[in-house]
Amino acid sequence: MSYVEISFADEAEKASTSRAIEDRLLQSLAKGNKQANNDEFILKATDENGHLLGGLRASTSYHWLLIKTLWVDDAVRGGGLGSRLVELAELEARRLGCHGAWLDTSNETARKFYQGLGYQDFGVLGNRPDQALPDHRRWFMKKDL
Repeated sequence: MSYVEISFADEAEKASTSRAIEDRLLQSLAKGNKQANNDEFILKATDENGHLLGGLRASTSYHWLLIKTLWVDDAVRGGGLGSRLVELAELEARRLGCHGAWLDTSNETARKFYQGLGYQDFGVLGNRPDQALPDHRRWFMKKDL
């Protein structure tokens, strides 16, 4: 390899470049590791006019569900939509052969929400009081399916 250019992907390239990197990593891992299916799915919740009220983005790997993103609009938060999205994601994960689920969050309210759904901490990253965003935490949580 004689020439390599390294640059930041611009806004127009971010989604496609991110997807290409993830796809190629999974292909590379499959060559040297026994793999289960790697599936990705997105759940969306809309109102009668088609407006997005919430959604969940997830993937599976090695028979684990990874909840990447969960969002519920403030106007409907607290009404059970988030719980229903997680429940449907877990159901799909079981259908795909998953035995467990995991996620991470840096929001204490979200952590309590997930604890209420049976998720437990298995790790935490935390900033010291002398670091930027003092006492910030990111919890890693899991649940048996």
